[in-house]
Amino acid sequence: MTFSPEILDLFREIEEIDVEVPGMRRTIWIVVVGDTVYIRSVNGVKGQWYQAVLAHPDITIHAGERRIPARAILETDPQAIAQVSTAYLTKYAESEWAPPMAEPHTLATTLRLEPR
Repeated sequence: MTFSPEILDLFREIEEIDVEVPGMRRTIWIVVVGDTVYIRSVNGVKGQWYQAVLAHPDITIHAGERRIPARAILETDPQAIAQVSTAYLTKYAESEWAPPMAEPHTLATTLRLEPR
């Protein structure tokens, strides 16, 4: 399953989203590879929001004025993970935080988002 073209375009263009799980809402970055949406923890597996999403994978994405229900699924495909790293480095190239998003400790936190 994939998001609508309108939502995919929103995710491609927006710089930051909020991910909401029960009891927590955090601002993070989001990327799109092809028609697949991804998020990743800059703090690796120790990231609080990442741990919360693993415990409660049905999340709400706040993008601008939109509330978008989604399900987070751990990405395990090495090729997809590499493409996500490239997408972060490209989309956020102007930020000093872009390189840390592609460091080895972050790769295992790559989450694919699907609509729910």
